[in-house]
Amino acid sequence: MNTSRWLAPCAAVLFALGGGSALAQAPDVWPEQPITLVVPFAAGGGTDSIAREFASELGQALGQTIVVENRGGGGGSIGAARVAQARKDGYTLLFATSTFATNAAWEQSKLYDPIKDFTPIAQLGNGPLMLVADKSLGLSTVGELIEKAKSDPGGVNYCSAGPGSINHLSGALFTQRAGVTMSHVPYRGSGPATLDLIAGRVQAFFATMPTMLEQVKADKVKLLAMTSKERSPLFPEVPTLQESGVKDFDIKTWWGVLGPAGLPEPVVQKLNAATNKIAQGRLISNRLKHEGPT
Repeated sequence: MNTSRWLAPCAAVLFALGGGSALAQAPDVWPEQPITLVVPFAAGGGTDSIAREFASELGQALGQTIVVENRGGGGGSIGAARVAQARKDGYTLLFATSTFATNAAWEQSKLYDPIKDFTPIAQLGNGPLMLVADKSLGLSTVGELIEKAKSDPGGVNYCSAGPGSINHLSGALFTQRAGVTMSHVPYRGSGPATLDLIAGRVQAFFATMPTMLEQVKADKVKLLAMTSKERSPLFPEVPTLQESGVKDFDIKTWWGVLGPAGLPEPVVQKLNAATNKIAQGRLISNRLKHEGPT
């Protein structure tokens, strides 16, 4: 497949749909009970970390408990299906990433329609991925990774948070653009993928900055390049993939909140206002700012 067509910015498609249909008027007292925030990946990854910080902030803003529920697997589709089939009352939400869109493009789910079965609520931010490698490989540049992959077709692998994830398709696009063959090793989330990368069981990872930032700072992995068109202010000395000779490579991930289709408009508006305020607040905005999103 031509993977590049699926890696165009996906957020606009989802979040341009507006706030959903006002099928019913929510009571002024909403929320009256705890809200479940479904994270469609295993605990311990970058998405899970940001989601938990967001949940804490959202709970304070709404005066209600936010319960984080990890539903990993299927490149995020298992968690997404859980929310698509939930009651349309605002008490079950999805902490979505760009993988929500890329996975839908990669493999159509029989359990939900990514457009019709969800209500877009708000977007928190977006940012580049980091191409990192196992230090034992002894690589210093993207060019050296390409040379190694060409000398051993299929012998070099890259991991991901699951089939159809932004990590997976970024890696697939890289192999296509660089003209190399690399093996894909999928996991149930970025957390377990990161552990195996550090342990040397996998060799490369197109990881989000929240997932890999601390590992890079601790010198546990080798940062080779950024996937965005521009260099990251956090690592101004690190080149982009385009600068490293991989043409037409400009990939970013995003984080946002979705609900099941048909959420009452007052609920959507309340969640949208709270999420936007949180995104601009010190905890989340500083976290995103220091980890690369714009």
